[in-house]
Amino acid sequence: MQSGHVTTPFGRRPMTLALVKNQFAAADIEQGKSANKWKIYQDACAARTLLGVRDRALAVLSALLSFYPDSELSEVSNLIVFPSNAQLTARANGIAGTTLRENLALLVQAGLINRNDSPNGKRYARKDRDGAIDAAYGFSLAPLLARAEEIARLAQQVNDENRRLKLIKEKITIARRDVRKLISAAIEEGAAGDWDGMEVLYVAAVAKLRTAKTTEDFADCLDGLTLLQEGVVNLLEAQLIPQKSDTNGAEIRQHIQNSNTDSNIEFEPSSGHELGAKPRQEPPRRGEPIKAFPLSMVLRACPQIADYGNGARIESWRELMSAAVVVRSMLGVSPSAYEQACEVMGPENAAVATACILERAGHINSPGGYLRDLTDRAERGEFSLGPMLMALMRAGGSSELRSA
Repeated sequence: MQSGHVTTPFGRRPMTLALVKNQFAAADIEQGKSANKWKIYQDACAARTLLGVRDRALAVLSALLSFYPDSELSEVSNLIVFPSNAQLTARANGIAGTTLRENLALLVQAGLINRNDSPNGKRYARKDRDGAIDAAYGFSLAPLLARAEEIARLAQQVNDENRRLKLIKEKITIARRDVRKLISAAIEEGAAGDWDGMEVLYVAAVAKLRTAKTTEDFADCLDGLTLLQEGVVNLLEAQLIPQKSDTNGAEIRQHIQNSNTDSNIEFEPSSGHELGAKPRQEPPRRGEPIKAFPLSMVLRACPQIADYGNGARIESWRELMSAAVVVRSMLGVSPSAYEQACEVMGPENAAVATACILERAGHINSPGGYLRDLTDRAERGEFSLGPMLMALMRAGGSSELRSA
């Protein structure tokens, strides 16, 4: 213990319960404890934002530590330094008197030092006959020694956060570069897909970086860029790498054809695919496989579709397509409209398009007509699910889809 009592400041300086608490904490030092004063100071500099001190106050703290004769702050020695304002000013790079007093008060408020004022407010020390300090009045460094471990933990916390932020910014730089160059290459070389929509999403993602301030803000920006990057890469991969035949697609198409056979009611405009209509003479065209987008991304953008899965869960593309068949019937989309979507888009694409429509069912007048419109646009190469999924994700599943 460095002090068995609480001291109050000299003159008009007020006493607060916070200062009393700081003195109690500073007095609770383990017997024989010691710590390097400059190590504590370095930790305080690293944790300055959490401690609530500024750079000028840390310069004053450095000056105060320089008046302590040893490099180790020790519980068994006198921890009070008593330099004059002139001496402190000289060692604090010529700081002005008013600024000096302001930052000393800030250090006291932050609980890094305590005042130990004399009866007349002067700073000095009394020595005994042997030359040892008997009583000293000035600033106590005991709080630094008492809080050495706490300050070190705060410094480590700040350092970890800074490393995390640096890593996030590095990943953002790489993701921006990759997305920018891939979209440019796709546009310049005429790759199929809604690249103008991808460009709009990219510009919006980059714009968010200008307002990002905290680590969490940058992490959110990275998530958006990463999802966009995955969508772009997988869309290109689906076009450039030959796809294996999808037997599951044939099975689900058979499921679609055989489902809801007891109802022939149409809820959307005729397309020539109703029962009794002549079959298409030309082979159907298919859009890009939806597996260009991760299933987890689809479920994040369209969470309601999971309610129609087995056990209210969807864990595979097959389960997603089965759930879409149920949703198709619920929304009043005719079997022929859904079959056409499967033929043009592919069964996975059609399932995801249905999931997207489900998210905005309350804003779409005719889900079947809307699906037919998407199918026609996909057949002309004018529609991609990527921008729709990204829009739903940004709005938490409530993005604007064009009303049908």
